[in-house]
This record gives sequence, structure tokens and C-alpha cells, in this order.
Amino acid sequence: MESIDVGLVVPLLQQMSVYLLIAYLFSKTPLFRPLANLSNWPIHKLMVYAIFSGFCILGTYFGQQTLDAIANTRAIGAILGGLLGGPLVGTAVGLSGGLHRYSLGGFTDLACAISTTWEGFLAGMVHAFWMRRGQAERIFNPWQALLLGVIAEASQMLILLVVAKPFDQALALVKAIALPMMVANSLGAALFMGFIRDAKFQADELASRLSQRALRIARRCVGLLDNGFNAHSAQAIAEVVKDETGVAAVAITDRDRILGFTGVGADHHKVGCPIASTITLEAIRDNKVVFADGLTTPYQCSIAAGCELGSSLVVPLKGEREVIGTIKLYEPKHKLFRNLNRSLGVGIAGVLSNQILHSQLQASRTLLAEAELRALEAKVNPHFLFNSLNTVAAVLRRAPHEARGLIVHLAEFLRGNLGRNSVTVSLAREFAHVSHYLAIEKARFGDRLSFVEELDEDVEDEKVPALAIQTLVENAIKHGISRAEAGGRVRLSAYLDGDNICVQVEDSAAQAPQQTDGLGLTLVRERFAALGAACSLQLQHQPGQYTRAKLTWPRGTLS
Repeated sequence: MESIDVGLVVPLLQQMSVYLLIAYLFSKTPLFRPLANLSNWPIHKLMVYAIFSGFCILGTYFGQQTLDAIANTRAIGAILGGLLGGPLVGTAVGLSGGLHRYSLGGFTDLACAISTTWEGFLAGMVHAFWMRRGQAERIFNPWQALLLGVIAEASQMLILLVVAKPFDQALALVKAIALPMMVANSLGAALFMGFIRDAKFQADELASRLSQRALRIARRCVGLLDNGFNAHSAQAIAEVVKDETGVAAVAITDRDRILGFTGVGADHHKVGCPIASTITLEAIRDNKVVFADGLTTPYQCSIAAGCELGSSLVVPLKGEREVIGTIKLYEPKHKLFRNLNRSLGVGIAGVLSNQILHSQLQASRTLLAEAELRALEAKVNPHFLFNSLNTVAAVLRRAPHEARGLIVHLAEFLRGNLGRNSVTVSLAREFAHVSHYLAIEKARFGDRLSFVEELDEDVEDEKVPALAIQTLVENAIKHGISRAEAGGRVRLSAYLDGDNICVQVEDSAAQAPQQTDGLGLTLVRERFAALGAACSLQLQHQPGQYTRAKLTWPRGTLS
């Protein structure tokens, strides 16, 4: 009776080594991605079939003749084809490898064809099991591939004993090849899957680390550019980037000079110095990333010959129309620049460019809001001042003391307009401003106008666009009180409604509301939009009872 052929182990392990070399090289190609991601696209399934059918056939060709049969590593292809492609692909891979083996003849040809097909199907069922459970990552477990290799080869040995004839010859063959083939095929499947798993999860982990670090930098930089892209903000951002990346130094420039620098070389890379580096000027001019690693691409500090910095990555920062500056990452001469930091540097530049664009947009919105405010004041003041002076003159003849009070209100109202240095004011200040306006208007309308103000303490410090509430009050008087023979009452209130600020201006004259006018409700909406805040402005009319303008906006969105 034949004993185990230990001499088969070495050639089978050599075959396995060829598989592993192919697996390593394959993991570096674009064809690897569909395998690692278990893609369901038909073209990718076909790719898995073609690749692992090829492995099956190669395993047979590289096999060792023994006892009128072939000891081989064909099972590795069938197992991996099933694990990565599923039952249908696995069965197809096994069948292709089995039919090829059948075509070579021998007393084990049919048994080998059946067993190889079974191995592919078995591995495919494992794939389907984990996919149904939503645990696709378990498919890439090398220990599972090892166990499958042992089970698959044990199955093949049983099929040989059942199908191959004569039985005595089949039994002798099984005793000789069982252990070597179990070792080679199970170990090969496990190591091959290990290559695939490591390549997949290392790439995923790298992407995850890169994303997390970029998000952390973005989070720490939020708000730093609110006051513009300048030396103060650039220095703060440079320190954040250096802290997160661990590079030797970080610089941020505009198109002409250094705005911020931190790290090695800070003694001679001074903030405010003109840009002297040719690679920085090249990055700005051509709007491209420039990397000087100090090895293949020479790098020398343009400021000091004895500078310790030996490599530099320069990434342009893009504004709305052109490059507005650069971010530069440095490493010293004795340290290689990590690929992770190269990728991260490009990502950071993208994040900062977006924040700079956002800052520029906010600045443009603020200028627009200021322009609208000045235009609105230019329309309001002359008209209101003319009416107010006429009212004071009329009151002065009959009640000088009351006239003096009106003059005080008018002076405070005008002082509030002339003294504005911001496009937003607190609700408390806006209510006080409107109070002066209403006091003057009451003198004009007499008993036909009364007013009530209710301002909750919770919202006193919340911001609102200047003159927005006054516009609503003016509308209530112009389109409500002044059109009603008996006049009416204006009720002004502000309160917190959940996470929203709510301001209501209600007049009891209950005249049909106007959707817009010269100063306009539309302008109120546009002024919120110019400041980057969403608002809701609704007119509610109940005939014979009230007309109400209800203005709401999210708390904390204006500053």
C-alpha cells in the first residue's frame, strides 16, 4: 500500500508561491478593485470568472504527475472564484477548471471534474451566506479560506474514492496526495485571500484616516476665515495644519508674500516677506500642485542656504476667479515626505479654498446688505423727517411741552439711523428704535393710533437686519391705521418659538393687506437672504379683526 508522498509538498508549495506572486502583482492593477469591492456588475462577475478559471487551468498545468494522476493546486482558483463571485460564478469557475482537467484524461478525469465544480459551488454558497446576513467583510477572512481549502480537498478525496476506478488505485492515490494537496491548496487560498483583504482594507483604512484628518482640520478651521484671508487667519490655519499632519513646517502665502509660517525654519521664513521660491511662483502661475521631494526633484530653500528643510509640497488655493495663494508643507532633509501627507495637503487646500470662497461670499453679501440699508435709509429719512417736522410744528402751537418730547424722540430716532455701524442690530435696540418712531407717529395720528410692545427677555440679544421691523410697522400704519377712519392699535411682539425667533406686527384696522410696496415686504425677505439667513414672512388677514405680518427665522443665524 502506498504511503503519503511527502515529496509532493515542495512542488505544490512552489505552485502556491507562483499564485501569491500573481496575487501581489494583480493587487496593484485597476482590475483588482472590482474583486475587492464584490461588485455585482455583470462585467465584473465575468472578470472574476475569467481570472480564476485561468488560475484553475494553470494549477492543472503546473501539477505533478503521480500514480497516473495529477497532484495540483487547481482548487485555489475554484475556492477564490466562489468566495469573490458567488455561487453562479464559483460553479462556472469550477466547471471550467474541471472540464479542462477532464480533457487531459486519466482514470481520475471525471472525479476531478466533479470535485472542482463542487469546490467552486461550495465557496460560492459561503459568499451567498455572508451577503444575505449583511456581513460581506467576513468573505475576506483568510482563516475561512483555509478551512474551505481543507473541506474542499477532503471532498475531492471522497469523490475520487467514489467515482474513480479501479478503487484500489484510487485509494492508493488518495493516500499519497491527500495531505500535500490539503496543505498546499488551503494554505494558498488563505494567503491569496490575505493579500486581497490587506490590499482592500489598507486602502479603505488609508482613505478613512485621510478623510477623518481632513474633516478634523476643516472643523478646527471653521470661523478662522470669517474676517478674511489675512496674516492673522493664515497663521492660525498654518498652526492647525502642522499640528494635524505632523510635518516639519507649514506656510501659507497670498500671491505675493508669506502670510503665515510655523515650524522648522521660522527664524528666516518671516511673515510679510515676498515670495522668493520658484516652485511657489510656478504653482500660482500654472494653478497646479508642485512637489519637490529633494531626491528626484531638487529642493533648496530660497531664503537661507543652511535651512534644514529638504522637501516641499506646494498646493494652490483657489478663489472665485484665480489662485489667491498657496499652502506649503515641508519636511526636513533627513525625512522622506509621506504619501499620506501629500494626499492630505491637496485635500486641505480644497477645504481651505472652499472656506475662502465662503468667506468672500459672506463679505459680498454683507456689502450688498449695507448698500441696501443705506439706500433704504436714504428713502426713509427725508420722507419721515418732513412729516415729523410738520407734526412738531403743529404740536408746538398748542402744546410746547409735548413738542419738546417729540423733538427728543426725533433726535433719538435720527441718531439711531446715523449711528449704525452694522447691518444687524439686537432686537432690544430695534424695538427701542421703533418706539421713537411710534411715539412720533402717535403725535401725528392722535387718538387714532395706539401701540403695544412685547419683547421677551429670551430674545432681546438676538440679531435682526436693521430697519426690518420698522418696515413692517410702517406698513401696518400706512396700509392699516391711516386707511381706517377710526384708526386702530398696532401690536408689536417678539418671542421664541421652538428654535425660531418670531416677530409679529399686528394692526386692528384690518384693512386688506398689500403684498408689497415701495419699501416693501419683499425688501425684508431680500435683506435676510443677503445676510445668508432664511426667513419666513407671512401676511395673515382676518376681516374686521386684524391684519398681521409674521416674521420668523432660525435662532442664532444672524450675527
